[in-house]
Amino acid sequence: MKTKIGFAAALAATTAFAVPAMAQETTPDDYFNGLYISGGVSLDQLESDPADGIVFDTNGDGVFDDTVQTVTGADAFAPGFCNGNANSGLAADGCTDDDNDLGYFGRIGLDKRLGGGPIVVGALIEGAGSEARDFSTGFSGTPASYTISRKLDYSVAGRLRAGISPGDGRGLFYATGGVGYAKLDHGFATTNGANDFTPVDDDDWEFGWQAGGGAEFMLTRNISIGAEYLYNRYNDDDYSILVTQGTAPDTNPFLLDGGQTSIQPTEDKFGFHSFRATLGFHF
Repeated sequence: MKTKIGFAAALAATTAFAVPAMAQETTPDDYFNGLYISGGVSLDQLESDPADGIVFDTNGDGVFDDTVQTVTGADAFAPGFCNGNANSGLAADGCTDDDNDLGYFGRIGLDKRLGGGPIVVGALIEGAGSEARDFSTGFSGTPASYTISRKLDYSVAGRLRAGISPGDGRGLFYATGGVGYAKLDHGFATTNGANDFTPVDDDDWEFGWQAGGGAEFMLTRNISIGAEYLYNRYNDDDYSILVTQGTAPDTNPFLLDGGQTSIQPTEDKFGFHSFRATLGFHF
């Protein structure tokens, strides 16, 4: 975290020194009309639904719509679920919130000003990572807690952007969107010490999409700063936790239907909002 905060401070300092740069004769064609590189930091806020928790496949059919039942037919997860990280094995102790955190990114792109006018179109390739982590938890009547976590390890994305650069051409207001390919990092924690728990399809690469918009301003002929919002959404329907017997008795609820149970987060998509600051160099 300290490293990322330091990088953000360096970004701000660079911007401050760039402002009094020497003026030069320019035209709108000199701005947002060629190759550039840029990067920056973001505040990443996870998409959150209070109803999120975990779901179960007890009969091995690949569909996560089953109820884990005790030998008496009662719901083993009657204590409930929460969209967060369990504070203990007791549902009454609740959960902490998801971890919204900093992200970071770098990109290379190409802009084209159409006909010397205010319309700018472009394309870019971007790499990014994030420290924000999402949690989904369920509580059994044992009592015990079961928490699945996930975060964006890193991603590669290709996007288009189009916007308007009015007046002297130093500013650009744009919309952007495209596709992404991300490596999602998963984790699992439980207070259940009897069953065995095995991750399946961990650290998977998943496809997704991105959309957003922003504004960019040229401080000099070559240096720009900007602010950007980007929504990110990736598939996450492969990862699961396989629960097997371990030292638990044959009457264990996870075993009664098919001899084992698989667990997934309720939401099979991973989404988050990025609020970004950018610093760019234009060739």
